[in-house]
Amino acid sequence: MPVTTTAAAVRITPVAIKTFLLHSKRKVKRIKDSRKTDEAHDDLLFDEAFHIVKAFIDFGTKNTVESLQAFTNTHVPAPYWACVCPVTIPFLSCNNAADALIEWFGPEELKLVVGGERWWQVRGLSGVDAEWMAEEEHLDSAPKSDSGKKIGASEANIKRMEKLDTVMLYVHGGAYFWGSINTHRYQILHYAHKFEGRAFAVNYRKAPQYPWPCPLQDVLAAYLYLIRPPPGAHHKAIPPSKIVLAGDSAGGGLCLTVLTILRDLGLPMTAGAVLISPWVDLTHSFPSVMQNITTDIIPKYGFINKHSTLWPVPTMPDAGDRIIDAVTNEPPKPGDADTLKPSLERLGRPEGEVYGPGEPAKTQQEMLEDSGSSNPTKSGTSGDTVSSNSIPTNEEAMKEGIQEDIDQWEPKPPKVLRSNPDSIPLELRSQIQMYAATEHLTHPLVSPILQGSLGNLPPLYIIGGDGEALRDEIVYLAHKAANPSEYPTRKGVLWEARRQKENVEKFTKPTRVHLQIFDGMCHVLTVFTFTRSAKYAYKSIAAFVQHVTQHDADYLELHPFPESEQVAELQKQKRARKAEIHTKEGLESNRHYHSEPVQDTLHQTKLDVQQVTHRPDTHLALENEEIAEDRSQFSADLPYIRSRFLIRERVDVNGNTRAMEPKEQLQALQLKPSEIGVLKEAPALRWEEGQKKWDKRYARSAKRVHKQKAHYAAKAEKLVRHALEQGLIHKPEGRREEVDHSLSRTTTPLRRKSLGEIEQDRRWGPLDLDDERPPATAIAGRRDTPEAVALLKKTIYHTAPKTHLTVPKLKTSDAMAAAFDPNDDPINPPTQSASEQQVKGQLVSLHGLKMWDKLLRYFGKKSATKVVEGISATVEMAGLKSNSM
Repeated sequence: MPVTTTAAAVRITPVAIKTFLLHSKRKVKRIKDSRKTDEAHDDLLFDEAFHIVKAFIDFGTKNTVESLQAFTNTHVPAPYWACVCPVTIPFLSCNNAADALIEWFGPEELKLVVGGERWWQVRGLSGVDAEWMAEEEHLDSAPKSDSGKKIGASEANIKRMEKLDTVMLYVHGGAYFWGSINTHRYQILHYAHKFEGRAFAVNYRKAPQYPWPCPLQDVLAAYLYLIRPPPGAHHKAIPPSKIVLAGDSAGGGLCLTVLTILRDLGLPMTAGAVLISPWVDLTHSFPSVMQNITTDIIPKYGFINKHSTLWPVPTMPDAGDRIIDAVTNEPPKPGDADTLKPSLERLGRPEGEVYGPGEPAKTQQEMLEDSGSSNPTKSGTSGDTVSSNSIPTNEEAMKEGIQEDIDQWEPKPPKVLRSNPDSIPLELRSQIQMYAATEHLTHPLVSPILQGSLGNLPPLYIIGGDGEALRDEIVYLAHKAANPSEYPTRKGVLWEARRQKENVEKFTKPTRVHLQIFDGMCHVLTVFTFTRSAKYAYKSIAAFVQHVTQHDADYLELHPFPESEQVAELQKQKRARKAEIHTKEGLESNRHYHSEPVQDTLHQTKLDVQQVTHRPDTHLALENEEIAEDRSQFSADLPYIRSRFLIRERVDVNGNTRAMEPKEQLQALQLKPSEIGVLKEAPALRWEEGQKKWDKRYARSAKRVHKQKAHYAAKAEKLVRHALEQGLIHKPEGRREEVDHSLSRTTTPLRRKSLGEIEQDRRWGPLDLDDERPPATAIAGRRDTPEAVALLKKTIYHTAPKTHLTVPKLKTSDAMAAAFDPNDDPINPPTQSASEQQVKGQLVSLHGLKMWDKLLRYFGKKSATKVVEGISATVEMAGLKSNSM
């Protein structure tokens, strides 16, 4: 059963009713036990919403990736009170972003790690979908055209928004493979309402069809589109100091990664960033990934799905299981992902001995001893020891005469660290994350927790839930950014990444970070807008956005964050206390101290207290005990609320903040660098357990998939053959001089009856990848899925890249076949993958996303007490809410 509103309702309504009944029982038990501490699930609405969202995500894993993408990327109209203007970020901005990434990677890493510079620039649409959003009541009346000509409604609305100078560039979450502007529109509008500005949301391409670095290119393109509007854009250039990046989950990880790219390339930085439950470690190396699975909305086995032509990869294991005992000692050393570039030693051995049967694999203990690790049991990995698989430079490789071998190298599956040092390491034979190939999970642009340095970034406001699986990596991220030297990256990552090694010494300035962990809350707590925790978060995010965009750089250097309520109250008490002291003594300097500006750091706060209590000319009348009590009060209240570069707080379910416990009591901060960003046994085996169940449950689907792949591969081959017969002339860039230039047209097809045109700004298409190695899931390099065939057809017959010198006419037999195919058309371009193009849904008013939007607004306006009056009303709302998912 595909993901539809009806199917979701059937699945979720019983969950809502069951949750209501269990909630009542828990409430009775709470009263009986006289428990006074409030918990998040004491709120019926949150309890219901938590279990409904969890049930929906679990329901999504029992469907194909394509089905989930289509449901969550169905276009839903905006509410009447909002001003929403869809735009397309054009190829010019996309190409500028691509050039920036090409510069960041460099030619060697592009070839050996990314797999080339072309495949990830291939797209079906002529740009990236995006939306301007603002609240109608915040806008001016209809503007007049500068030239006096009548302007369209969309252009007029975008110009109306220009009075709102603060812009939030929002990047939605969804594990990098689902979700869209439509799933997040209400949340984004709520932010815009709170900070009284405008938002710009980007519908980036999603994995696994468009894996890393495709989403990264799109988000970077959105930012460049804002600060450097291309010709035809309706907005004026927005100063970076007026832009705040914001994102949740995968979107938070993308925001952080984009900031590091801007920093590394010396591009203008945003005023700040809001990271909501950011996913920054795709290796799942932190403890909370295993500990918090029952208190989070994330499925037990992670994001696995029903078998389709797209996912999983491979559809079924070719031989053995998806995770096996390692068969050879290399690659790699235990605990390290496989080297992305081969060593000379490995290239010099026969292929069968490099990977496969050969020398029996040693245990982790033996391998660690061979690598020279002095204390392997403590570190648990050889990540701190430079691997023997050193990476040769191009010059060294040329001397050995094996440059061609390096160019053709394909990384092998990585090993997985086991808890028992006497065990042989495990080895992954399947792709475990949709966003990136397994060998890419430790790349710093995939898992930014492994960045060589997170220093020199603009102020970051980071929030997460204490009950979420990603809690530990969120906590570690905040501390690593604020203390670059105290939380170094493991040496294995630095050894393989020249830029990261340089960044350790280049970017040493601590990033200003405000970290808040919310009691009892799950992943992306802002989804539950009606809870007190979420209301506090929205208010705090709005205050942060306003603060960093309305003050200059000098002020923000001293005051990077707005004062929290607790700190402000303590400062107020301190000033009042000083005033009282000076009044008693009749000091002439009373006015000076009473009116001094509020300081922004713990060091300065302590200094103020010392100045008051130690000045020799004050002759304070207070007893020594009172002075000591006054001083200790501030020492006790402020040490973990505010330090020079890091604010660390917890927030309870009522929105009250308190100091976070000392670093020594946080398990995330006790991990050694060598343990971070390492594939470990427990999460890997948990994933395998779930994948085995799905392989068994959907065994018939998997068999059908193999037949479907063969069918679409044959269809793609026929498509290309017929296009050549009909006059397609295609030459890759660099060999165009071999072609008769008289055939070249800019936007006019060679044949008059051709349907499409050549887009000169579209650099590449699926036929331009002969010398590239796109990941196994990348739509650009595939021919065996319906989406890949649709992309191929569109780039041949409708919107061809500049490497196509002609646009052929569709063959008559193909046109007739397309006319009878419900998923094709003989005239119009084929619909592209839902991972990129929004789906135009039927009966939009009944779509689950629309219902969810309405319910969120309803719950936001009504108090929980009024909403839950009566069992029947609650059950009815739960049923409607299930439909909304």
